[in-house]
Amino acid sequence: ATTTEAETRPKVVVVGGGWGGFGAALAAAENNCDVTLIDAGDPTSGMTTDSGKPFEPGMRGFWKDYPNINQLGDELGIEGAYTDFTESSFFSPDGLECTAPVFSGSRELPSPLGQVFASFDRFKRLPLRDRASIAGLLAAMLDFNRTPEIFDLYDRMTAYELFRRVGVTKRLVDDFLRPTLLVGLFKPPEELSAAVTMELLYFYALAHQTSFDVRWLARGTVQTTLLKPLADRLVEMGVKIKPRTFVTQLTYENEQVTSVKTSEGSVACDAVVLALGAGGMKRVLASSTELSKAAPDLAASASLNAIDVVAVRLWLDRTVKTDTPVGVFAKFPELRGAGGTFFMLDQLQKDNLEELWGDDDVQGSVLSADFYNSGAIAPLSDQAIVELEMKLLSEAYAGFKDAKVVDSCVKRYQGAVSWFSPGSFSKRPPLATSVKNVCCAGDWVRMGSREHGAKGLCQERALVSGYEAANELASRGVLNGNRRMKQRLEIRDDEPAYTMGVRASSVIQGALDRLGVGSVWVR
Repeated sequence: ATTTEAETRPKVVVVGGGWGGFGAALAAAENNCDVTLIDAGDPTSGMTTDSGKPFEPGMRGFWKDYPNINQLGDELGIEGAYTDFTESSFFSPDGLECTAPVFSGSRELPSPLGQVFASFDRFKRLPLRDRASIAGLLAAMLDFNRTPEIFDLYDRMTAYELFRRVGVTKRLVDDFLRPTLLVGLFKPPEELSAAVTMELLYFYALAHQTSFDVRWLARGTVQTTLLKPLADRLVEMGVKIKPRTFVTQLTYENEQVTSVKTSEGSVACDAVVLALGAGGMKRVLASSTELSKAAPDLAASASLNAIDVVAVRLWLDRTVKTDTPVGVFAKFPELRGAGGTFFMLDQLQKDNLEELWGDDDVQGSVLSADFYNSGAIAPLSDQAIVELEMKLLSEAYAGFKDAKVVDSCVKRYQGAVSWFSPGSFSKRPPLATSVKNVCCAGDWVRMGSREHGAKGLCQERALVSGYEAANELASRGVLNGNRRMKQRLEIRDDEPAYTMGVRASSVIQGALDRLGVGSVWVR
């Protein structure tokens, strides 16, 4: 482009990397905008330990219904990035509790019948009557999204209270739902919104028989394998990426944000996308007082808290065989209320063992382990956390008892992931804010009329929210008339049985509303 053309292109600043920020940058660049992406870290460079081995804070799965991430990978020519869909195991102090199958390996039936039959013999200890008690929760799922007002009532209720109201047994909660939520939404049901919990369970487990099928990266990390090729494409399109740059203030004047001040200087802008988590949003709004006063919808998001994570990586002197490459820890008192997961990287990335060991010779198993809701674990020393992880692993598989840790890395992340607490929905940042040239992106944003079927803490949702943030700015006319819309892919349609159930529930609940009775589950 000539200098004149570059000067007239609308300037969009994206604050924050990750899927939301990169999605917004891509959509804005395709709309012929002059885009600058600013991130406090380095969103495309993989982390390494002091000994030069790769490290990733938090393993992220790629579920069946991730069509936009899959399409983007195809467009970027990324090959061999993923494993096959994998099984995962749940362990308690009593031993193996259950194994989640690859549901696409069974004959596909209508949901939830398909899930019931495919997993019928996978529960080792949970009685059938306890498993059957989830039926009441399925009924509530037909009701919770009936109207915005009803959704708000469910949002203000804890997931635990809803479980008890609909008749879910305590054993099903403690043995299965609690550990699932601790590693899915990273808090126990007593501290989670019932509405968001049902969104998560529906999207990941109940929408279709195969919804829970998940695969993992077969090489590298999200940053090096997926985001780096995307960043390279963005740079080719003229996007300026500024890593390790801190935003210090958003300048608000004349009812809009006119510049973004950073540790490296100031960047003028016509529009801004805030692709930040709760911690980043707090810091930026605390230093942007005029914007906070003018935008109560943004200021409200700064009141929300986030969840601590402890991430661990272990390199062992021998290879330990496991039944599945992924495991979840449940009910272990040593967890101190945290959720625990582990991933056998030497199995998931078996064709890239040399990369896992850095400059060292390949020896044995390499594990990634994460503790969520980890406030009570984080104060422990690194060595104590490593010993805790090895103790838990030894209770899951005896082979770990003879293994020795030859290298390890422990990192603590305070306020790292969004917390969908009861009553938090109305405070989450809106994609379309009250400031005409500011939009938000990320899996925790309220997408409003641009809502997508991907729910919860979800990479797919984050990417789509980035697309839609750029689309919203274009539709508002703040990009000098540039109105090209980034097209997104939808997830699979709801199954007929669910759709009919929602209609029937609406008729019944509507009649109860007219009688003044209200919803069966919330008042």
